Amino acid sequence: MKVLLFILLLIILYPYNSLGQVFQGKVVGITDGDTFTLLVKDSIQVKVRLSNIDCPEKKQPYSDKAKKFTSDAIFGKVITIKKLKSDRYRRYIADVYYGDSLNLNRQLVKNGLAWNYIKYSKDTLLNSYEENARRLKLGLWRDDNPIAPWKWRDKKIKE
Repeated sequence: MKVLLFILLLIILYPYNSLGQVFQGKVVGITDGDTFTLLVKDSIQVKVRLSNIDCPEKKQPYSDKAKKFTSDAIFGKVITIKKLKSDRYRRYIADVYYGDSLNLNRQLVKNGLAWNYIKYSKDTLLNSYEENARRLKLGLWRDDNPIAPWKWRDKKIKE
């Protein structure tokens, strides 16, 4: 009986422990531009955080636009994610694909709604996408001095 319970527990927790795995699921909630809730097999809900990028925080300029972009792109749809790891909040850190193989992480940066999160980014294309968005003054790059979310969070912590 104990062995059966152990096997059942492994099966239930498998999605939480598998790294570098590709999953499909339906997006059932949007937290902000770079975080959402995915319903995967067996009616399990997982939080997903987009890898390599950082969208404006709530109360920052363009936060609502980033959230709307993400919602318009994936809410209510079946998408594919490639889980790279889990973070300390047990969110999946992932690359997200929707539509005809569009990469949501890159689309947000291309449209000026996210920064390439240099500290963690391993996506070499994001620098050129961000530079182009800056040059064209897309999205948050319309502002004279946009504040990166990680700097904004640090400032809020110190206050």
